[in-house]
Amino acid sequence: MGFITGVKEDIHSVFARDPAARNTFEVLFHYPGLHAVWCHRFSHKLWQWKWYWLARFFSNIARWLTGIEIHPGAKIGRRFFIDHGMGVVIGETAEIGDDVTLYHGVTLGGTTWNKGKRHPTLKDNVVIGAGAKVLGPLTVGEEARIGSNAVVVRDVPAKTTVVGIPARVAKSGVDKKTSERRKKMAKAYGFDAYAIAADNPDPVATSIGRMLDHVDLLDQRVADLCQAVNKLGGDVCGEIPKVDVEDVEFLEETARAAERRESSQSNSSD
Repeated sequence: MGFITGVKEDIHSVFARDPAARNTFEVLFHYPGLHAVWCHRFSHKLWQWKWYWLARFFSNIARWLTGIEIHPGAKIGRRFFIDHGMGVVIGETAEIGDDVTLYHGVTLGGTTWNKGKRHPTLKDNVVIGAGAKVLGPLTVGEEARIGSNAVVVRDVPAKTTVVGIPARVAKSGVDKKTSERRKKMAKAYGFDAYAIAADNPDPVATSIGRMLDHVDLLDQRVADLCQAVNKLGGDVCGEIPKVDVEDVEFLEETARAAERRESSQSNSSD
C-alpha cells in the first residue's frame, strides 16, 4: 500500500467515525491523530531499516507537535484513528490491527522491564475509550470495546465490552429477549433515553430496567383481572393513562436537588 493511498484511507475513516469532520481540507490539517499516525509510518520505516536513533528523533518531533507518543517500533494497521489524541502512549512492541479507534489519554503500555513482547496486541475494529490503560502482552479480540478509564491487565475476548478497574466483561444478566422487550417498553413510556444496551453496567439504567419489568408485570396482571371482572358482568379498567415525561423529569430534578442539599449539609457539618 502506497503512502498516498494510506492517507486517503485514513481521511475516509475519519468521516466514518467522527461526525464533527466537515471536509477533507479540515481533516487534513486539523486532526493531530492523523498527523501522529503519518509521522509514525515514516519513523517505523526507519526503525525497520535499523536507523534507530533517527527513528526515535522523528517520533519525538511528532510527540512535540501532536501530544501523541508512538514508539517507532510499534506495528500499526490500516485506517487507524486516534480521536482528539492528547496523551495517547503506544509502546514499542504494541501491535494494532485494521480499523482500530483510540480516544485521548489511552495507554498501550508494558508491565515489565524485560525485553521482548511486553505491550498489547489489538485485533481489527477494536475501540478503546478515553483514559483507558491496556497493560502487558495481552490480546484484545476483534470488535472488542474497552470503556473509558478502564485498566485492562488480561486478554479481552472478541466482541465483548470490558469496564472498570481492573477491567471485567460488562454483564447485566439480561438475555436478548428481555433486553428487546425493555427497549420497546422504555420507548412506549417515554424512557427512550434510558434504553441502554444490556451490556452497559450503569446502575441507574439497571434500576430503571427492573422498574420497567415490574410495571410490565403489573400491567399484565391488571389486564387479566379486568378481563375476569368484565366476564362476570362488570365494566372496569378503561384505557391505562400514559406516563407523563414532564412529571418524570420533575421528579428526577427534585431528587437531584435533595441530593445536593444533603451533600451541602454534610460538608458544612464537617
